[in-house]
Amino acid sequence: MGKTTVLMRVVEGLNAKHYSVGGMMSQEVRSEDGFRVGFEILDLHNSRRGWLASVNEPNGPQVGKYRVNLEDLDSVGVEAIAEAVESLDVVVIDEVGPMELFSDRFQDAVKRAIVSTRLVVGVVHWNARGQLIGELKARADSEVIVVTPENREKLHEVVMAKAIEFLEHS
Repeated sequence: MGKTTVLMRVVEGLNAKHYSVGGMMSQEVRSEDGFRVGFEILDLHNSRRGWLASVNEPNGPQVGKYRVNLEDLDSVGVEAIAEAVESLDVVVIDEVGPMELFSDRFQDAVKRAIVSTRLVVGVVHWNARGQLIGELKARADSEVIVVTPENREKLHEVVMAKAIEFLEHS
């Protein structure tokens, strides 16, 4: 649908406005012949990378044809979130979904982020279920914006405006 693309545009815009942005992004990885083989985790502040899940991962919880790499999720993704909460203006979490929810450390990091004073901008997988996702959607201080084909080209501007308003008044 374009959730990660919208989020990446928000990150780029906030960086251009000189806000310090960290956390984790997930990106799909495709083989040379164009087949999706997995998802990579990127630490936005330190550019560290790891595998969230892959068709070639021998161990780990299975989601569809992928196995989740809990070690990389914890060492790259969780650490990126923790660092952003500790010392940056904005915490990015892409995404809270079925793969990520297998990690207790990930869930704890998300909980620490949302009770911090930092702005948290993230993606929550629409169909995913779980206590953490329910808590995120139910918070009085959160806003859920659904990405659609009709709004996805300009949605980053809406999110940017809301983010800057928060950052200027916090």
